[in-house]
Amino acid sequence: MNIIISNSSGQPIYEQIATQIKNLIIAGKLQEGDALPSMRLLAKELRISVITTKRAYEELEKEGFIFSFTGKGSFVASKNIDLIREQRLREIEDHMQSIVEKAEVCGLRLEELVAMLNLIYTR
Repeated sequence: MNIIISNSSGQPIYEQIATQIKNLIIAGKLQEGDALPSMRLLAKELRISVITTKRAYEELEKEGFIFSFTGKGSFVASKNIDLIREQRLREIEDHMQSIVEKAEVCGLRLEELVAMLNLIYTR
């Protein structure tokens, strides 16, 4: 599992870990039943505290992305892809609403905004 930690992101490290693992699950790169690295191993690989990886795993478990068995490890849980997708779509809509509001303040027309999105999307 390739997790990249950024000290300059402003996002807590445990959130960075949890977000990246969620994205791997949503993208299908981690499947139901797949074992995650132990908290100790992940902490060692990332050169961070075990407490930080524990918090990330607890967050993922609370949200239903993983489940853990004491002494056996943590595993990818079965998930409702449609529910997760809907959640992501709502997040995108919220961001787009904010973008539209900022574009209106700048006097951007819809065509200009779409052109900007096309440029960014095709990078």
